[in-house]
Amino acid sequence: MKRIYSILAMIALAATLAACSDDEVTPEERVKEFVSHWNEQDFEAMYEMASSESREAYPTEQFVDRYQKIYSDLNVENLKVSYQAPDENEEESSEEGTASFPISVEMDTVGGPVSFEYEASLTRKENEDGEANWFVEWNPGYIFPQLKDGGEISLQSEAPVRGEIYDRNQNGLAINEEIYNIGVVPQEFGDDEQETKEKIAELLAIDVETIDTALDASWVQPDSFVPLKKVPKSNEQLDKLFALAPVVQQSTTGRVYPYGEAASHLVGYIGNVTAEELEEADPGEYSNGDLIGKRGLELLFEDRLKGKPGMKIVVTKEGEDEQILTETEVEDGEDITVTIDGKLQQTIYEAYQDKTGTAAAIHPQTGETMALVSAPGFDPNELAYGISSARLTELQEDEQKLLQNRFSATFAPGSAIKPITAAIGLENGTIDPNEAIEIKGETWQKDESWGDYRVRRVSEGSPVDVTDALIRSDNIYFAQKALEMGSDSLISGLQQFGFGEDFPFTYPIEGSTISGSGEIDSEALLADTSYGQGQMEMSSLHMAAAYTAFLNEGNMIKPTLEDKEDDSQVWKESVVSSEQVGVIRDALRKVVTASNGTAHSADMENIQLSGKTGTAELKQSLDDENAEENGWFVAYPQQEDLLISMMVEHVKDEGGSHFVVDRVQEIFQDYR
Repeated sequence: MKRIYSILAMIALAATLAACSDDEVTPEERVKEFVSHWNEQDFEAMYEMASSESREAYPTEQFVDRYQKIYSDLNVENLKVSYQAPDENEEESSEEGTASFPISVEMDTVGGPVSFEYEASLTRKENEDGEANWFVEWNPGYIFPQLKDGGEISLQSEAPVRGEIYDRNQNGLAINEEIYNIGVVPQEFGDDEQETKEKIAELLAIDVETIDTALDASWVQPDSFVPLKKVPKSNEQLDKLFALAPVVQQSTTGRVYPYGEAASHLVGYIGNVTAEELEEADPGEYSNGDLIGKRGLELLFEDRLKGKPGMKIVVTKEGEDEQILTETEVEDGEDITVTIDGKLQQTIYEAYQDKTGTAAAIHPQTGETMALVSAPGFDPNELAYGISSARLTELQEDEQKLLQNRFSATFAPGSAIKPITAAIGLENGTIDPNEAIEIKGETWQKDESWGDYRVRRVSEGSPVDVTDALIRSDNIYFAQKALEMGSDSLISGLQQFGFGEDFPFTYPIEGSTISGSGEIDSEALLADTSYGQGQMEMSSLHMAAAYTAFLNEGNMIKPTLEDKEDDSQVWKESVVSSEQVGVIRDALRKVVTASNGTAHSADMENIQLSGKTGTAELKQSLDDENAEENGWFVAYPQQEDLLISMMVEHVKDEGGSHFVVDRVQEIFQDYR
């Protein structure tokens, strides 16, 4: 019996020992766990799995912190770590307390993809209680093999050259050329240092605090060149700056805007990337100190102009050549050519002199946009390299609203809309080109239900047909015809001309509107809308595009901005029949040639213009008798290769739209 009990006890002990052996963690399970933490970038958990010898050699800041910093700096993504299962020989080795596993690491970084192979070594250790486990013998080679024996890793970048913007004739609108980096040498200030700083700050349009901050930098020595601001070589303050003892210049390359104010709202400018822009950008897309498009074409085409920086991840060790982990070549920005004619842009802008307004010029056959002007403008060369808060406030609070882009906005079109109203009436049968109606007096109202409100025309005459109504710009004629056709027909016709929808153009332009609600809810508003008053608003570019229907057999041409866009795209097809187009074209010519035409002052022998004037009253109420006026003139020459839509604000005391007619006439003469 005792022998039986002894045998049973031995069997039970063997079973217990076997069970203990089965419960012990294997090296493969441990490396699998380590790799899992690695894929999750849980570096603290990885550190807990390192051997005591590894942790003693590499404290947490050399393991966890270093992993985190390197992975963050390199913007590591799509990390994939895997291991190779052990073969029979490795299993035998694990019985001796050591094990090794080939591991493969792949990742995407800001510098490009990186992959490597490494050998993970594990050692079996027992604690004081006799419990055994496997620990990783870690060294920096696990981060990157090149770091195994020491060294530092760094990210080196090469800035791309920003693409340039050219006009249709390859004249630069935004170009890279030599500029001056203006700075000071501290030891040259002399006794009147504060006064000199104030003069420099004023001439550079920066704050004195900016100068003090630059001079207080730790690296600055008495004979150091301390940069303050970059300016183009055309800066008008250079002579005054160079006359100051501490001021020194160094040549560098920077952004220059040759057309200055004339193209400022169109081209825009670049500036230092802000913290908010860095946060919104993709990782590695920009760095502190980079320049980014702030408005205009510089902003619109930013993704194409900026290029892509070259990136190189390198390991450096003292006394050794650098080792490149991965490298991506720099990609310079794209040069962009637009349909704008810089000469025409400048000519139109200068025609405004000290007035405000907006103008658009297009080729009426192709739709190429040849000018987009907002007056007044600002100096993009000044804003590109930073200005003081005081100067910015000055620009923002200027009574002429220097920073407001008027060509992207909409305004009441006034009588410049009448050819479109006429086309709508001719198409729906409300207007018969051979019919004249009797109109008496300078004012008219449908009936007493209109109260004190009356439609007023600038000159008397009767009977009036559509041609005469366009020549003399007769508000009463169009008001009566609008009431005859009704609001639904007028709205439908205007919608065919592109009202109430997004304007199809590369540069964001506000859509034109019939009214605030899109509806016409009263007879008075219907009358006003017919001649471009009421709540109607239209952009200068849309106005130009609408007139192309009269030069293309009734098809409205879609405006284009880039030279690579297809020409002569139809935006709105057959908005008016070819038969009725002839009526409108004939009338637009007579607006200029007829002695009683509102644009007769533009009648020239050498340039035969056709067009339509418009005066938009900016009434605050229906009975406002002292409202300011905006003047319009839309015109094209006999060659039909240029169409200009120009609006000048506040012309009531300048002769109304006649002021604009004279400006447009001068533009055609100067440009030709």
